[in-house]
Amino acid sequence: MSNLIKTVFFLILSAFLTHLIPFSDFFRNLDTMIHEFGHALVTLALSGKVMYIELFANHSGVTYSQVTSRWSLLPIALAGYTTASLFALFMFRMRASDKQRFGLQVMTAIAIVALILFVRNEFGIFWLLGFIILNTIMLAFMPRWLSDLYYLLLAFLTLEESVFGPFSLILYAWNDPAKAGDATNLSLVTPIPAIGWAMLLTLFSLWCAVRALKLFLGGRKSSRSSRPAYRQQFEE
Repeated sequence: MSNLIKTVFFLILSAFLTHLIPFSDFFRNLDTMIHEFGHALVTLALSGKVMYIELFANHSGVTYSQVTSRWSLLPIALAGYTTASLFALFMFRMRASDKQRFGLQVMTAIAIVALILFVRNEFGIFWLLGFIILNTIMLAFMPRWLSDLYYLLLAFLTLEESVFGPFSLILYAWNDPAKAGDATNLSLVTPIPAIGWAMLLTLFSLWCAVRALKLFLGGRKSSRSSRPAYRQQFEE
């Protein structure tokens, strides 16, 4: 069985299992937050202006921004799904290195920055506040096994969303290329059609997912560095 087939199998299985967990739907906006945060960061890096971000209860989101040049729309439109895929990989890399606490701190810091600087709609504000409070409780008061389990739930939910999100673009682009979100925006500034961009984004997300699951199946390394043992020989 190839790595790609294994990855698809694990994604479908984890999607089924995580949907059975109470309140798992609440955490799916983590991927949306990272997606929109990626748009915002690249916009600022290219000297654009981020007006505000909106996060919605149906796990969708939108970043309103102003840019000075047409070419900058290409990296900005690419940033959403690629950032989400890379962040999912980052989460599994942190788990493989036994650094779940650091990973949780990073996502909490992103949520705080998004709340202060970008998100302005009511649902988005309250979701971010709830997510930040819950993460803080996990970091400060919960036992290690529970916070690690919580982290693993977030990691798998983010991985699923990072793959199924761009995959859904293929369906949207097939039915109506003008309503395929970032793939549509990319097609407006390049000769590649929306469905082509949707397929490229999906392939990139699957590449990240394969690497993430390899890290998961490979187990965790202790965060403590082992010291080499030295043997000293004495001569009489």
